[in-house]
Amino acid sequence: MPRFLLSLSFALLLTAARLTAAAVVQVHVTDAKQSSVADAVVSLIPLDAAPVFTPSTTPVVVAQQGQEFEPYVTVIVPGTRVNFPNQDNIRHQVYSLSKTKPFEIPLYGPGTEQSLLFERPGIVALGCNIHDWMAAYIVIVATPYYLKTATDGMARLVDLPPGRYRLEVWHPRLSGEANREVTIAAGDTAQQSITVILKPDRRIRRAPDGAGGGYK
Repeated sequence: MPRFLLSLSFALLLTAARLTAAAVVQVHVTDAKQSSVADAVVSLIPLDAAPVFTPSTTPVVVAQQGQEFEPYVTVIVPGTRVNFPNQDNIRHQVYSLSKTKPFEIPLYGPGTEQSLLFERPGIVALGCNIHDWMAAYIVIVATPYYLKTATDGMARLVDLPPGRYRLEVWHPRLSGEANREVTIAAGDTAQQSITVILKPDRRIRRAPDGAGGGYK
């Protein structure tokens, strides 16, 4: 067989081996009533080797839209830049008192944008000094293996190397901790179900436009 064909065959075998070795973990997050939980951050932290992750070269966007933050929960890795565009027709003043990243962006108007770099892992709670009901979270995880649950409470993490991991679940209303150690075999397709205890939703709710000065 010609040498180039041997090289090509070897490369294809290596690719097939990598694809076979990669595992999948599907996590279902539910509450105490067995209802699916959306906006839960599911992450897998490697225990056998230091995690290697690369921040996105494109800034992540957390917009002010309809006098709310969108999205409510954002997940990134350390070293990621986040843009805060004001897509409303009024001004906003975004801030955080969180230890992970305390900041205050001066008041800025419609059609403009501010940007911040998030260097450390942790939880950053966002607010607006002008509109008390506006709240959101940026979750910075030191692992490339993470996902936010959809409305069905599911998160499907793919391309996982075999090994031991700590499976962690976080939610804005989580009471206590939700984590466990899992071992993933090469080519495995694992199912994990985690029940979390959620605190009552204490967010300030806006009244319909024109009623109660914007609060209720």
